[in-house]
Order: sequence, then structure tokens, then C-alpha cells
Amino acid sequence: MVCFVEILQEGKLDAPAVDAKILYGAVLVQMLSTGTATTFQEYADSIFVPYVVNQLHSAKRVDIVWDVYQKDSLKKATREKRGSVLRRRVEDSSKIPGNWKSFLRVDENKTELFKFLAKKIERTKVEGKELFITFGDSVLSSASREDLSSISPCSHEEADTRLLLHVLDAARSGHARIAITTNDTDVLVLIVAMYQDIPVNELWVSFGVGKHQRYLKVHEISPQFGLEKCRALPMFHAITGCDNVSFFAGRGKKTAWDVWKAFPSVTEAFIELMATPKSIQDHNFALIERFVLLMYDRTSGLHEVNEARQELFCQRSRRLEGIPPTRAALEQHVKRACFQAGHVWSQSLVAQPVLPSPSEWGWEKEGDYWKPHLTDLKEAKDTCYELIQCGCKRGCKGRCKCLKAILTCTALCKCGGSCQ
Repeated sequence: MVCFVEILQEGKLDAPAVDAKILYGAVLVQMLSTGTATTFQEYADSIFVPYVVNQLHSAKRVDIVWDVYQKDSLKKATREKRGSVLRRRVEDSSKIPGNWKSFLRVDENKTELFKFLAKKIERTKVEGKELFITFGDSVLSSASREDLSSISPCSHEEADTRLLLHVLDAARSGHARIAITTNDTDVLVLIVAMYQDIPVNELWVSFGVGKHQRYLKVHEISPQFGLEKCRALPMFHAITGCDNVSFFAGRGKKTAWDVWKAFPSVTEAFIELMATPKSIQDHNFALIERFVLLMYDRTSGLHEVNEARQELFCQRSRRLEGIPPTRAALEQHVKRACFQAGHVWSQSLVAQPVLPSPSEWGWEKEGDYWKPHLTDLKEAKDTCYELIQCGCKRGCKGRCKCLKAILTCTALCKCGGSCQ
């Protein structure tokens, strides 16, 4: 079994011959310098459009897929924290801002820029070639094709999933060799997981930029994982940390991957939770709870994170960041992972997926923003009196702190709570 670190190291350096290319638009904008262009018109005419046309020289079809910045997005708060606002209207004669990265931090700027470039590309005609460009929830095309119902209208917010929809459309249109350009690990995970559902002979991912760019053979990588592992992969990725779901403190993907190999039983839970679940069944949560526990203690015979927390903290003197989350926190974490993988990602090949409210899956609304609902437990400040511990080595009486506070000794105490 290979892990993604090994996959990236083994990637092919030379560009493969393909029939269709699906490009992540935001990656192109970040990659293509504004150069000597002074206006948006010059940027489109001398830099962006020529690059796209050049891609058509080595492919029959090119798709450019943009993100859509929805007002009710889970990522809205995160985006608005990225830096100062530099608002600039995107029109032919508008001056390109000196700080391009700061300009691209603003959702309104990117939305206008993406639509501006899409219109420019739509007018580009190359004999015998097809160009498809997303435009909000619709698709523009320089080709004569009339039926775009499989890709338009589309309600996907993230280009991560919309890319896969275009890959499927290209495959069904007869393109046997397809390449995706992206720098996002989420896309790599999804395309490896869903390759088996796409009728294509060769599927490549161009990952990274410059000297770090690699062409990954998804058509060879996916079979190495096997059918079950592929079905489970997005849930594993979400639970162990992705864009919308937090990572476990001090535990990275490599650690989680090794635990997955040692505890394959959790695969069953991952697969069931990928199927747009209405709730998290107890048996699936129990498997995930054991999986998370093993990430922090590979030798543990326990099955509940709360028990493991007590043992690791009290008996092994682990720091707080070295113990698993509470069960209450883990429940909310798993809900968020299920929303992302089991509902959003699992419907990547559906143009208009039906999604539940995030409020049912570990999120809560605060004003105009969604924020993670971390736990149902009370804050420590409201219950910290329970953390009083005594240092009594024998019978607890007299000067015992717990006795004075009219509390029962616990496992935190020197006596271990066995004095009562």
C-alpha cells in the first residue's frame, strides 16, 4: 500500500499526451504573472488567453473551472481573515493592482476577474478544438455543442469537485486520455477515489509548479489502493484534516495512514459514512473512536477516548496536546467530516447535489458566518472546580484539598481516588 508522500515522489516529470485537459482556473491565475501588462485587457490578451490557446495545441478539449464564492459559504469567515481588503473593479481599461496577491484575497475581485477572463476565452476560436469555461453556475463554450446539461447549471461551490464533473463529461464525450491541473491535495484524493466511476483509459494529475511539478498516473495509482480503500479514502482524508475540517493535534497524515493499515476494520465505517448518511450510527462511531485513540497510543487496549485521555494524562503524564479529544468534541469533528466527505465530496459527479444544512453536521451560525460547533461540554471555566486534586499518599483526611472542598477524590489525585 502506497501513501500520498510516495505517490508525489514517484510522479512522472514529462507532460503526457492527452485528449482533454481540465484546468483549475484559480491555480492558473496564481501561476501566471501579470508581467508587463498594465490593464486587465492586456493581461487577458497577452498572458492568460495565449496560455489557454497553447494548451489547445496539445489537446482536443480544454476546460477551465473556477471557484464560486457563495454568500453562505463555510469558508467565508476564513477568507475574510486573510488580509486587508483591496477592492478593484475588473474592466478592460482598469489598472492591474500592484499587489496581485492582496487583490486575489477578495472574493468580489476574484468573482469579477474569473467572469471577465471567461468571456475573453469564450470568444477564442481554434479550428477543431473545444473550450469550456465555467461562468458562475453555468458554462460558456466556444464549441457548437448545445446540450451542456451534464455540467450546467451546476451548484458546486468548490472547483475541487466541479473539476471531477468536467472530467466525467469529457470521458463520456469520448476523450480517452484526460489530465487535470491542480495544486490541491483534496482534488488528488477525490480523483483517485472516483477514478473507478469515470470511463477513461488514462487519467493524469498535474500536481505542483516549477521544479516540483509532477504528472501522476491516477489510472495506475487507484488500482493499487483497491476498490474498498478508494471508496473510503475521502472520509479518511476529511477525518484526519482538510480545508473545512481541523487536524488532530500533533498527529499528521502519515501517522493516521499507518494506523489505518494496522486497523483496517475502520474502513467499513469510512465507506458507510461516504454514502450521504442521515446520522452517524453507533457502530461506525465506535470504530472511528478506536481509530483516533490508536493515533495517540498504538498499544492501547482501550476503546473509548475519554478513558484513554484519563490514562495518558494521569498515568503517563502526557501533555494535553498529546492526548485524544474528548468524546463530545470527537462527535462534532466526525459530523463535520461526514458533511464534507459523505455529502459534499460523495456527490462530486452530480451537477446539482442535495446537501443538508451544516447546522445538522457540526456547524453553527453566528451572524453571517458559519463556525465549527466544537463540543456540547461546558467550558472549563464553568467546571474547573472539579479539577481540584489532592496530594495525599494515604487516607485522605485532615488537610486533604478534596475533603476541604467537599469533593470526592478522582484519578487526578495522588491517591487515585481509591481512598473513598
